[in-house]
Amino acid sequence: MALLVSAASAYGAIFPDQIGEFKKGPVKTIAVPDQALYAEYGLDASEQAEYAAGPKHFSATLWRMRDSTGAMALFESRRPPGAIPVKLSKLAVQTSDGVIFAYGNYVFRMTGDVPPTAALQSIYDSLPKLEQSPLPPLMTDLPVDGLVPNSERYILGPVSLDRFEARIPRSVAAFHLGAEGQLGSYQTAQGPMTLAIFSYPTPSIARQQYQDFQKIPGGIARRVGNLVAVTVAPPDRDAAERLLSQVHYDTNMVWNEPIPDHEVRDKVRYILDVFVFAGLLIAGCVVAGVAFGGYRTLRRKLRRGDDPEAMITLHLS
Repeated sequence: MALLVSAASAYGAIFPDQIGEFKKGPVKTIAVPDQALYAEYGLDASEQAEYAAGPKHFSATLWRMRDSTGAMALFESRRPPGAIPVKLSKLAVQTSDGVIFAYGNYVFRMTGDVPPTAALQSIYDSLPKLEQSPLPPLMTDLPVDGLVPNSERYILGPVSLDRFEARIPRSVAAFHLGAEGQLGSYQTAQGPMTLAIFSYPTPSIARQQYQDFQKIPGGIARRVGNLVAVTVAPPDRDAAERLLSQVHYDTNMVWNEPIPDHEVRDKVRYILDVFVFAGLLIAGCVVAGVAFGGYRTLRRKLRRGDDPEAMITLHLS
């Protein structure tokens, strides 16, 4: 049982002493319900605290992951089926008793008299080891038509694959090749269907693994770019084909347009003008220097008596 307790005490308190009008009570350790899954998602620390302000109080729990992708994966796995999206953060839902949201590499769950959004800034300002890298594009690649709300699950390794779609062999997903996956449940006229999309570093690797996905008993797969979409034993194969056809791969292309001839001539003329001006400036400086030196020499020869501007020398020989 000792292994199931979070290591928050090893990192010190994370929650601030006060959130808005609420003051923090004793910090508690929390149990990890699925240690293998949380470890794969990159659990680094967790903490729970009670806050109170007179008769109002709320409970706050956080999980700190190694990166924002792991936090997004944990957020998806903790959402209840009836959760409703809210504008608390980019990843946030309202539950029957509070809210669940992600901020960078942190996942928060608050129940009770949840403070307003503005008061939560005090939490964000004091977060240690905060990491806010961009979320993977794969999380938005699932087709939205027929998608069951809150059914999305992110797959980072063999543990999450076994938890959410065990019918796909680990060797086929090939996480050692850099694969990540996103799956969701869909409702069809014949029953529920699960669609999983795996992303690979290059299209060639995806093409190689696509051959193995096609060999899964009852599986239907489709490759698009570096993505492989698959559904296993769908209740309606026609619906599965329609769903797979909605999976798209967007590429970033750079279009090099030819520069018009008149723009090239203008740039060349500008560069030549700069060189001509510099040459004229240097020539003018040379002429002015020669003229000034000649004037001084001529003046010295025509002047009688001592030259007041002559250099003073000491004959110390």
